[in-house]
Amino acid sequence: MAAVLRVGLGLASTQLAARPTQRLVKPVLVPGLGLPARPIIGIPRYDQLQQTPVVAKAAAGADAPKELDPLEKAVSKVVGAKTAPAVVTLGFIFLWYSLNVYFNLLNKSIFKYFPFPYTVSTIHVVVGTAYCALVYVLGLKSWSFGRRINKDEFGKIFGPAFMHAIGHIAANISFAAVAISLTHTVKTLEPAFNVILSRLILGEATPLPVVLTLVPIMFGVGLASAGELSFNWTGFISAMLSNLTFGFRAVWGKA
Repeated sequence: MAAVLRVGLGLASTQLAARPTQRLVKPVLVPGLGLPARPIIGIPRYDQLQQTPVVAKAAAGADAPKELDPLEKAVSKVVGAKTAPAVVTLGFIFLWYSLNVYFNLLNKSIFKYFPFPYTVSTIHVVVGTAYCALVYVLGLKSWSFGRRINKDEFGKIFGPAFMHAIGHIAANISFAAVAISLTHTVKTLEPAFNVILSRLILGEATPLPVVLTLVPIMFGVGLASAGELSFNWTGFISAMLSNLTFGFRAVWGKA
């Protein structure tokens, strides 16, 4: 009886294969046996056709272009939409380095005539606060949180902000005491402080190859400090204190 059923279903399958159809066909079960019949040639399985739109939609979402912000849209008119994000990012990096160089040179020239790093640091904070307040009043909240921060969020960012303030003051003391080049040479040790503090506080181990790359930096800082004519312990310790507090800032902000 089973053999007769299989032969009959085989003939039916051959006839259906000769007739093109767009119907969604589920696997056919042989009555009484519970076994699936031979697949109908030329007609995909029901479950395969059901999954096709989902896969196509996911692929379309992955290939969809990233939405550009207003600055990137303006730049895209010159360089194209594809390269606009990279150009904007490189532009911000160049702007940051340029302003940083100008800031350091201006700071050093001020300290020659006004050797009061605490006062200068306070003025920096006041001007920064006024700038942030102006941005907030103008409604450009998307430059930061995009909204008011609550009490819990303020408590979380207060610690890293406090460490940043101490590190900024310590760096200015170092700028006033020694050459700018020495201060920045010593501050290249900041990644080493991050590695040590991450291990002690967060329990995160840094890969050995990364740690080994810090050895030449530490060796170079030692040579530069030993041969620097303007070297003094006030400038060196202040720069190291800035490294320590900035390291706490990074680790605390990540905790």
